[in-house]
Amino acid sequence: MTTTTTFTQSLAAAWQKNNSLLCVGLDPEPTKFPIHLQGRPDAIFEFCKSIVDSTADLVCCFKPQIAYFAAHRAEDQLEALIAHIHGRHPGIPVILDAKRGDIGSTAEQYAIEAFERFQADAITASPYMGRDSVTPYLAYPDKGVILLCRTSNPGGSDLQFLDVGGGEKLFERVAKLVASEWNTTGQCALVVGATFPAEIARVRSIVGDLPLLVPGIGAQGGDIQATVEAGKTAGGTGLMISSSRAILYAGKDEGFAAASRQVALATRDAINRYR
Repeated sequence: MTTTTTFTQSLAAAWQKNNSLLCVGLDPEPTKFPIHLQGRPDAIFEFCKSIVDSTADLVCCFKPQIAYFAAHRAEDQLEALIAHIHGRHPGIPVILDAKRGDIGSTAEQYAIEAFERFQADAITASPYMGRDSVTPYLAYPDKGVILLCRTSNPGGSDLQFLDVGGGEKLFERVAKLVASEWNTTGQCALVVGATFPAEIARVRSIVGDLPLLVPGIGAQGGDIQATVEAGKTAGGTGLMISSSRAILYAGKDEGFAAASRQVALATRDAINRYR
């Protein structure tokens, strides 16, 4: 991907080219790998590369979760994986799922890590520390910054559903800030979980056509129809609907990548039925 193509442009192109709103999350757990990969020093790279190569024409983006690589000292394999995606499947953006959130000087280092070391096209981040903690990521005008808004985990309501005045919920305030004041370069997006379709619809009504990253279908139980109908834009796009475990571990043997492709294809087609 060249620096003249922004994350949002690449995402929009992938929505159209692959007729897909599916994001495949790359959360490698070596204990779940097929036996022929276990014990290999490059197992994480080989596993994820196989998944990527078997599904790249079915997705709008890939989303490696950095903790699953770092926990196994496999950051070098993450670098190699993102380089492979860009080289073999140009135009498919890569979101580094890191959920960073820290003060400006530290955020500058996280931005270097994500965008210069790993060459990711976008990063997930927390809005909790305010605009100045997000600004360092916005200094990269071709990159995406995807802020947590209404997450799919049960504890998300502990803070995100708090009333911040006049009946406005905290997640609604985040959506308004990100879509307006923070989105000065047009590169922001939001994370809204599939387990709360009513909140997806509310966020969509606030942010217009801003892209939404929606985890929570598949293993987390989010409903595809409700998610798509609540979150799609008038043009039938606007979503990156993420599935990880259900696709990654669809197969147990040497045919695991083909099994993953079948689940990815079925998921993409199920999403498209409601666009």
